[in-house]
Amino acid sequence: MSRTAGELSPAHPGERDGPPPGRLVSRGAVPGLAALQPFRRRAFALLWTAGLISTIGSWMQTVAVGALVITDTGKATWAVLVAAGAFLPIGVLSPVGGALADRLPRRPVLIIGNLAAAGTAVVLAVLVAAGAGSPAALVALVTVQGAAAALIGPFQQAILPDLVPSREFLAAVSLNSAQFNLGRIAGPALAGATVAAFGYPVAFEANAASFLAVVLALSFVRLARPAGQPTGLVSSLRSGYAAARAEPSCRAAIAAIGLVAFLASPFIALVPVMAHHLTHGGARAVAQCTALLTTAQGAGAVLGALCLAPLAARLGRGRVLAASLVLLPVVLIGYSAARTPGQGAVALFAVGLVYLGVLSGLSTLVQLRAPRAYRGRVLSFFLVALGVAYPVGSLVQGPVIDRIGLGWTTAGAAVLLALIMAVVAVRRPDLARVISSE
Repeated sequence: MSRTAGELSPAHPGERDGPPPGRLVSRGAVPGLAALQPFRRRAFALLWTAGLISTIGSWMQTVAVGALVITDTGKATWAVLVAAGAFLPIGVLSPVGGALADRLPRRPVLIIGNLAAAGTAVVLAVLVAAGAGSPAALVALVTVQGAAAALIGPFQQAILPDLVPSREFLAAVSLNSAQFNLGRIAGPALAGATVAAFGYPVAFEANAASFLAVVLALSFVRLARPAGQPTGLVSSLRSGYAAARAEPSCRAAIAAIGLVAFLASPFIALVPVMAHHLTHGGARAVAQCTALLTTAQGAGAVLGALCLAPLAARLGRGRVLAASLVLLPVVLIGYSAARTPGQGAVALFAVGLVYLGVLSGLSTLVQLRAPRAYRGRVLSFFLVALGVAYPVGSLVQGPVIDRIGLGWTTAGAAVLLALIMAVVAVRRPDLARVISSE
């Protein structure tokens, strides 16, 4: 069951939530089952299930939009513009969402945000059905939906302590990533079948309906009142930024996710481009290959989520995170060399597994080390780094791909990532220690 507001007494500014660095599971727990422990909490299980339904719908729309744009234009630039529209608002609006998450009741805001996203999906379906779904219109609507997600993202992150105890944070974050990637498995497959049988608008309508599952689940969940003080928005943002800078672990995690998002994460936006590269086919072939690759990445991430908590229980969170950061450039280079859909799926399975370790590890680091009264704001800056660096990196790589090809661009970005991490490890060992010692 979720903790009530009375059980979540406000922390003093600067006080940290969570256990000291070390093992994940408590004495007497079974390490192999550590990944599933959050499911014992009713509120977490309920929201996780509803979120899975919504994520499936979102992936149906993502695959359908990507396939539609790349088929109509044949340009990687348009594919990354769609991704930028979805994620760039996170970088712009997440600080506002973070400040609000520390001040406003979280359940009503989450309900309103999900209803707004559902309405946008309905508009998208109507435009495409009417033949007015130009690439520019698709980018605009995806951007509106991204703005809604950006505002409620810190609210979603900040309610985790209401759902599970701090010792289960890594397992809960990993299960949330698994949920996202289970949706990545089911959603693309459903998108391919739906587009083939009924056309693109039905995939968008399904996404609109899926948001209602989250709205329904939220009506059965009790969430604590925010711990932040009702100060002005600007001063609230400043204090949140100061809190993030003051905590070395949060500062290192935010810098690391920004670097990874800029150089490595664009592979996500470029999956439809890889599908087009591997098939050289029409809309149906590209959609089916996009679904295959996206499903493979999701399957790898799900496996990673199930393995992450037991590995962290045995080896420590920091070691698992450090190993994931080292392996990420290696698997990306392997993916860049794929020449057939089968090779691409196998390589992307490995990428999904390792990328999950990086994303969950860095997110957990911020969750555990951010001062509770500032958690929403500190998490928002983590989302800013991810939300700005990912679309900007995608926008940089898209035109480069149009000139020199996808394989060389992805491999070059992976090599650059490895070099920068090596230089940081040598020149700034304090940052490396902060991450690997957690």
